[in-house]
Amino acid sequence: MLFSDHSIFIIFFLGFLLLVTLSACEDSARQSHDSAAINEPIRLMSFNIRFDNPDDGPDAWPHRKDFVASMFRFHKNDIVGTQEGLINQLRELDEMLPEFDWVGIGRDDGREGGEFCAIYYRTDRFDLIEDGTFWLSETPHEPGSIGWDAAITRIVTWARLYDRLNDRRFILFNTHYDHRGQEARRNSSELILQKITELADGDPVILMGDLNAVESQDPYKILADPELGPVRLELFDGFYHSRYGHHGPTSTWNAFREIYPDRRIDYIFVDTNFSVIQHGILADIRDGHFPSDHLPVVADVEFNR
Repeated sequence: MLFSDHSIFIIFFLGFLLLVTLSACEDSARQSHDSAAINEPIRLMSFNIRFDNPDDGPDAWPHRKDFVASMFRFHKNDIVGTQEGLINQLRELDEMLPEFDWVGIGRDDGREGGEFCAIYYRTDRFDLIEDGTFWLSETPHEPGSIGWDAAITRIVTWARLYDRLNDRRFILFNTHYDHRGQEARRNSSELILQKITELADGDPVILMGDLNAVESQDPYKILADPELGPVRLELFDGFYHSRYGHHGPTSTWNAFREIYPDRRIDYIFVDTNFSVIQHGILADIRDGHFPSDHLPVVADVEFNR
């Protein structure tokens, strides 16, 4: 059968349209796949690991250090903010957790003295851009400074990280407030909000740590209510803002004995650049013993587009 020039043109044009359509479908599928691939959740943990105190007897660090390391690994954490760890504890965790690196300095001297608020991160996923530490005091850049009515030195360690899976950067703050000074805890929240504003530089923000305060008290309220802080910054407590609600106990203090009710003092907050997928407090026990006198808090978060 012979075709006219007109018929050949129509056939050629229809074939061209088919190729364009198929190419567009492939591009769309590829973009959908890429879009899904670059919104991989980040699993966070805030964990007061209890300092190495020989007086803790059967709950002293040598008896539980491998349990602490297992909490990092078994729960598939990407980032862990620890509180209270001493340099010897961090070095032992280094040996047990080679997949993690960490940043932080000792609160007593800005080097290795005293407790750390270390930030651990998986090196196969995150790159460290920069980090720093400031003191919760009237002189936040003076190593070892004690603020207001605090009993001892307190710090915040922060890290700006690049997430290679998501091709995004963000900044994370990890802290431990004073256990006695009410004014110190209140002022610590105000100082942290100011420092977040100074340091974030438009990057998404995560704040975690042990506030030594429950949610009915001012230190928490200042962080959770943008109307109460010195700067207007919206931070969301994962306990209340998780897509699937909260999992596990509603308290984080156990004193190595039992979970004490109404003592949620450890938190994970995010700003508007993140969504919390799920949030939990872990009550893992091994042979009747907790890994620490605090329960760790976990949250899966993803970047908002």
